[in-house]
Amino acid sequence: MLTAVLALVVSGCAVPADAVDPPVSGVRPAVDVLSGLAKDDSIAALLPPEVRAAGVVKFGSSVGGQPPSAYYADDNRTVLGLDVDVSEAVAKLLGLRIEREVASFETILPSLAGGKYDVGTGNFGVTEARKQTIDFVTYINDGQGFAVRADDTRVPRVDSLVALCGLKVGTGAGTTFEATLEREKHVCGEAGKPAYEVLSFSENAAIYLGLQQRHIDVVMSTINGLRYAAANQPNLRFLGEFKRLDVGFALPKGSPLAPAFQAAVNSLIGSGTYARILDKWGTKDSAIPESLISPPERA
Repeated sequence: MLTAVLALVVSGCAVPADAVDPPVSGVRPAVDVLSGLAKDDSIAALLPPEVRAAGVVKFGSSVGGQPPSAYYADDNRTVLGLDVDVSEAVAKLLGLRIEREVASFETILPSLAGGKYDVGTGNFGVTEARKQTIDFVTYINDGQGFAVRADDTRVPRVDSLVALCGLKVGTGAGTTFEATLEREKHVCGEAGKPAYEVLSFSENAAIYLGLQQRHIDVVMSTINGLRYAAANQPNLRFLGEFKRLDVGFALPKGSPLAPAFQAAVNSLIGSGTYARILDKWGTKDSAIPESLISPPERA
């Protein structure tokens, strides 16, 4: 029952994928952007021989409750979203089949280091801290933003975390949002204001439910996710961008898969398939000109 309630809070109501209204939602889940793709032997040659022979790559993927990143279709089994389309497009070019396991966000990066997965997806932002143990192959530019209830006028915008002082901030467990909030708590005391409280959740739906029930005052999450939520949920207002981050496939440090994945993403950019995928999910503002391996964290 709780799962059903949370799903309704996030999506408003369940609708067929092809019934989503593009002008309102910003996404078009039924659009086919992958059928014309085929294996590119020159790119596949960059894979380690054992991976080419096996033809399979193991993904650990975080799946949220709404577009655009990754979410469940109405059957509660099929995973859709930007992360899925980019992953499948890369796999097609490399001649690989993705063996995907859905996992909680906070467990994926440690599982990569432990060898459980070859690749992780979940809108993982590139940070210097993560780069100590993880390599990234970038494919979009997203980042950190904030949202509040539309009827809450206490925070018009968050240009500094001092704007959050005295409030309860809901965010995802194990995310860059949680790390940023915990690291910067000192700003309130330095400003002579009461500290904000960080409430972390494994499910995004629980965050939005807590916000609407007034257990949470502010949500910190992805820019694209909050924009979509604000356009499709009642009584939710997006406060704008706080910090941009490159987002990429997460791989174990030194993974031999990185050059092949980078070449595949850059091929998608060059062919126009990449732009079509982003257009499908309403994220054209997140386009990158070139995929990089573990670039510096954006300032």
